[in-house]
Amino acid sequence: MARLTMRQVRDFQVPARAMTLWWLGQAGFLVRSPGGKVVVVDPYLSNSCKSVGDCDGFDMDRLVPPPMSPADLVGVDAYAMTHSHQDHLDPETLGPYREAGGVGPFLAPPEAMEKLLAMGVPASQVMMVWPNKKLAFGDVSLRATFAIPLGGDDLTHVGYLVSVREGPTLYITGDTGYHDVLAASVAEHRPDVLAVVINGTFRNLGPAEAALLAREIDVKVAIPCHYDLFPANQVSPQTFHTNLQLLGIGERYRVIEHGVPFTFPCLPS
Repeated sequence: MARLTMRQVRDFQVPARAMTLWWLGQAGFLVRSPGGKVVVVDPYLSNSCKSVGDCDGFDMDRLVPPPMSPADLVGVDAYAMTHSHQDHLDPETLGPYREAGGVGPFLAPPEAMEKLLAMGVPASQVMMVWPNKKLAFGDVSLRATFAIPLGGDDLTHVGYLVSVREGPTLYITGDTGYHDVLAASVAEHRPDVLAVVINGTFRNLGPAEAALLAREIDVKVAIPCHYDLFPANQVSPQTFHTNLQLLGIGERYRVIEHGVPFTFPCLPS
């Protein structure tokens, strides 16, 4: 497990017309642009879901430690959430982040925004998003995308297209099921990299649906996520690779490690 700090992220040299991302585990990603802007999406850097799982009879005790602490996030240029579930909007990540001096802008769809305000986040630091809403931060922009939620407890899920000016676009699905509208609405933006949930257990995309999405939006790289932390919610990423191979695009598969930089387009070895 690589230990990651914001200084390492800030010091990392991203080539022109490229982006670098770090997987934080579950569906959390840090993204840095060539201009030095850093955004984080869905950081889950605690073990707060264990108690939630215990109440519902699921083992959600995280299997590996987080690659960084919530306080290490201080300095991000935008902190985005796809929805209000605790492994995406985590009070035990957000609280220590704010106590360490972290501020917004926090990007959130309506129900996640309500949760942020209830936690005491000032309204002036929160920016509401909805599918097709686009916000820019220097040379990086985030566009919220359509998503299909698990159930009625949060119906305003989104994903994000994270784009570098004159560079690539990363599509982070967040928690979503499959629908033709999902694929069509994202395909028109021609993302290069897909970070996709593959845990069909909780009505998310399963490995076959995630592979179909990768083909439908024709990404160059397909990275699985949301399979790695909880005993009650694990899937082998190899199953995703197999499904990509069945669709004739197995070479687009990449697995990245927690806290290890991945640059697209790839740096020459």
